[in-house]
Amino acid sequence: MLYQILATGSVIVHFGFVGFVIVGGVLCFKKPKIAWFHIPAVVWAITIELTGKVCPLTPLENYFRLKAGSLDYSTDFISHYLMPILYPEELTRNIQYLLGLAVFLINMIIYGLLIQRTIQKNRIIDDL
Repeated sequence: MLYQILATGSVIVHFGFVGFVIVGGVLCFKKPKIAWFHIPAVVWAITIELTGKVCPLTPLENYFRLKAGSLDYSTDFISHYLMPILYPEELTRNIQYLLGLAVFLINMIIYGLLIQRTIQKNRIIDDL
């Protein structure tokens, strides 16, 4: 039971990390210091996608599932809904390249807007 909980928890953490990488930059509009965590996470994710390496969370999830004696992913919410997002069956190297590029572009747009907002805010303060 403990290993099943750990397996499910690692999937949730993995999914949360992916979500943070994709849209975590938006949080920087409210709390700019989040960028200190977000930017390294984005660099890590892009590196994993472009090099084809495996995120360390993946073997951890597999280890916990194996220890739990559960190789069947079709029994719970996490496995049914989140696992196909994290591990699509039709994932190819080209798709990984596109995912890496998408993460890069999404975050360039977010940080570009954030930088633009900061510059405008500073101009307003300078005008006062």
